[in-house]
Amino acid sequence: MSDINHITLEQWRTLVTVVDMGGYAQAADALHKSQSSVTYAVQKIESQLGIKVFEMQGRKAMLTATGRFLYRRAKGLLDDSLALERAAGRLSAGWEAEIRIAVEILYPTWLLLDCLARFGAESPHTRIELYESVLNGTTEALSMGVADLAIAGQVPPGFLGQPLIRLRAVPVASPDHALHRLGRPLGMDDLRQQRHLVVRESGSSRKSNVLPLDASQRWTVSHSATSIEAVKLGHGFAWFPVDKIRNELAEGSLKALPLKEGGERFLELYLILADPDAAGPGTLRLADILMERTNTACEAHRAESGQEAQ
Repeated sequence: MSDINHITLEQWRTLVTVVDMGGYAQAADALHKSQSSVTYAVQKIESQLGIKVFEMQGRKAMLTATGRFLYRRAKGLLDDSLALERAAGRLSAGWEAEIRIAVEILYPTWLLLDCLARFGAESPHTRIELYESVLNGTTEALSMGVADLAIAGQVPPGFLGQPLIRLRAVPVASPDHALHRLGRPLGMDDLRQQRHLVVRESGSSRKSNVLPLDASQRWTVSHSATSIEAVKLGHGFAWFPVDKIRNELAEGSLKALPLKEGGERFLELYLILADPDAAGPGTLRLADILMERTNTACEAHRAESGQEAQ
């Protein structure tokens, strides 16, 4: 029993990293350690507990049933330890020196910058680390603990989120694009014959793109600004939230495509605190500003839409 008490958090962290990264060499790179030290740490756990964490299946080391149990418990222990350290640090420091926020790129940039400016006016010495991400990249930032606050298209397991904004997305192209020159309502076959601009998912899995279409031609880019500019220059068409391109629509550099059906899609975004119980006053205040300003912007948009309808 005395040996078990000497298993450190660092040893458990090493075990978890080996499993998460898929091997000793990858874990060594992630932890900035030698592979031999990583292997030794895992072997030390096995010898102290008198169990086998891994077993060889062919050329690959696989978790044993005991190993899977230890991995789950160790991961929970590390998460709890990290949460405790963060909570203690924030309580002792008061208003945070830095806030990390991950934002799905579909959220209107102008609205995000407005919220950050308002927060900056209240707390000019708080640094903001902004991660602009796509699809799973946003939820991954939460799950990996690199964001204190996030705006995402889905709430990952283990987190709680508040509905923030419902976005209406439409397909657009430059006014002189071939699709507009057809001069008639468009079908999906028309779209498939043209180049589709999509934004690459920023998560490590990168399994999908934003609003994909099985088009014969496709350009995949990393930033929404690149996609918007490419569409404005006539290089293809894309789906964008109306609030994301309101200036381009107003000035006429982008024009909505007249689809026969399915000409609009709706996307829900959520405001998510990584750890509501440990969130510092700065994080909570920024969350309040995001909620307040987004609600105000939505109400103003509804009022404008009502006046236009009249």
